[in-house]
Amino acid sequence: MNNLQVGERIRAARLRKGLNQMELGEALGVSFQAVSSWETGKFIPDAGHLPQLARVLDLSLDALFAEGEKEWELKPVNYDADRMFTFVKGRAQILGFSQALAVLDLLRPAHGEQRRPSRYGFGCSYTVHPLTMACHALALGLREDDILAAVLAHDMVEDAQMRPEDLPVGDRVREAVALVSRNLYDPENPDWKEKYYGNIRKNPLACLVKCLDRVNNLAGMADAFSRDRMIRYTEETDRYYPALLETVRKTAEWNDAWWLLRYQMMTMTEAFKRLL
Repeated sequence: MNNLQVGERIRAARLRKGLNQMELGEALGVSFQAVSSWETGKFIPDAGHLPQLARVLDLSLDALFAEGEKEWELKPVNYDADRMFTFVKGRAQILGFSQALAVLDLLRPAHGEQRRPSRYGFGCSYTVHPLTMACHALALGLREDDILAAVLAHDMVEDAQMRPEDLPVGDRVREAVALVSRNLYDPENPDWKEKYYGNIRKNPLACLVKCLDRVNNLAGMADAFSRDRMIRYTEETDRYYPALLETVRKTAEWNDAWWLLRYQMMTMTEAFKRLL
């Protein structure tokens, strides 16, 4: 790996972050001339600047210095929201899922113009997230109105400023949605996350929804999250989700879904641990 190749990677990462050389230099405590000398290959950053450089640019040191790094063609990780909406609605109609159908009618108005972010220009309607979870649940053979309704509504309290009692569903679904809604907890309380996951762990439906949610978010986080956030997310998954999966496992009719969710979650978190 020569200096120019390192410099080209620094420049490309800087441009992806929308920074000029002066702004990157200020973030690192160096002059813009120093940044320029790195990008032209005259010098490379000294070891003392590398950790902060990686954080600011969301760039791992492996990616910066790896020999012969492949330039991948990046593709969207999200699917067509309209097509998924039609599919989920059709399945809900066939199965007679009245709650899921009622929540589907609220899905677009509730999330409005909310977008699913992307660091690489692949942003899409936020409804892709609950719809992907619904398709995932159906693919896992989870044929329960309560499950599909809870999955589709799981972010409406947290992101759409709705109250659980406003949802057109039964008490079981309302309780599960309330439990997974982080905005109902006080983030200033240092123990809020322990209480949040502790309460979810007591409710099998909430555990199932949260595990489906986490698998979907893990699958797309490299497209939307900063490197630091990916690390925090991986650590959180490793710490809290084995207990949630264990609660799912104890519901006999969900055993097949539990195995696949556990496999998907563990393989992704272990892959991220090795790459981040």
